[in-house]
Amino acid sequence: MALPISNRVSIEDWEIEWHAIRSSGAGGQNVNKVATAVHLRFDIRASSLPDQYKERLLERRDRRITRDGVIVIKAQRFRSQDKNREDALTRLEAIVRNATAVARRRKPTKPSQRAKRKRLDAKTRRGRTKTLRTSPSRHD
Repeated sequence: MALPISNRVSIEDWEIEWHAIRSSGAGGQNVNKVATAVHLRFDIRASSLPDQYKERLLERRDRRITRDGVIVIKAQRFRSQDKNREDALTRLEAIVRNATAVARRRKPTKPSQRAKRKRLDAKTRRGRTKTLRTSPSRHD
């Protein structure tokens, strides 16, 4: 079964490499005996993703992407290996989707005349208040 990224793009199971490892942290005896955490490795360059996706992913400055172009995700949030595998897949999907998302261009805006006037009036009021705090001889 493939991991869907968009309507036309998906990552095939054979492209994802799994390694079961022991989790760190709390968990009692179970944590010392059972390999519940998983390492997911996904080679961007060797994948079947379209070139545009590959370029975008490789340009990203993400600590989960190695110099060789391999995405490495360690999932150990849950105490079962199956849930950690699902978590790793979800995170991989998010990384690939975010790399292809195009940010909207910001339209530069200007403050309205009323907003400018309101700002200046507030500054004037604040200045008067501060002037009243000074000694009476300086009220010229």
